[in-house]
Amino acid sequence: MQKTIFLMLLTILLLPVSLLAGETTPAKSGTTYTLINTEELKKLLDDATPMTVIDARNPEEYQEVHIKGAISIPENQFSAHLDQLPTDKAAKIVFYCNGVKCGKSKKAAQKALDLGYDNILVYSEGMPVWEEKGLPIYAGPDYEKRIETNRITPQELNSLLADGGNTATIVDVRDPEEFKEGHIPGALNLPSTAFAAQSGALDKEKTIIVYCNSGGRSYNAYRKLQKLGYAKIKQAIFADWQAASLPVEKP
Repeated sequence: MQKTIFLMLLTILLLPVSLLAGETTPAKSGTTYTLINTEELKKLLDDATPMTVIDARNPEEYQEVHIKGAISIPENQFSAHLDQLPTDKAAKIVFYCNGVKCGKSKKAAQKALDLGYDNILVYSEGMPVWEEKGLPIYAGPDYEKRIETNRITPQELNSLLADGGNTATIVDVRDPEEFKEGHIPGALNLPSTAFAAQSGALDKEKTIIVYCNSGGRSYNAYRKLQKLGYAKIKQAIFADWQAASLPVEKP
């Protein structure tokens, strides 16, 4: 009996001071965020699930276009916007940014976890895929503003291939059927209709050269690469490549 009482007293003495004082700790030990895809986020929104959707990109990107209903809390300004977070630490929060290679949403999610929130989701495919799938967005006044692409001539591209092309990835954004009919040697086929969703295969350390027949689809792919954070991008035109009588590869 005395031994039992002694063990109980010892247990109480070893309890953390924070628990004895009734204090709460940040996120539960081992709590982490959950990754969700486009279909899962769409279902949550369609079901009107109570949650806060947070755009972790910079304010300029948010003003250009964002998921309808999302609020802006830039990851690098997170501490300045804590008043926009739910007061309930169990509330569902979804963070997103510019796709699988953008780390802002995950960093912001971790900051929320550190504050004690424990129902955190990260929409990893992000804004480019959401936009590509034609899902509800808010488009700002600069959304349709044209950009200037960095063009590469057929001769420059051919010289690059002749040198081995190890510093660049050539991407054909046309449909698979067009690709099979003939493409620039060594090109990778990522159709424009699902370009952002498959862009994770592209190495950000290399120059990405996108092309289509006349420039329309490759322009859109170029613009998506900019939003995804690729710094080295060029655009080529397949019609110009053919006009220069340069080699065309078939499967």
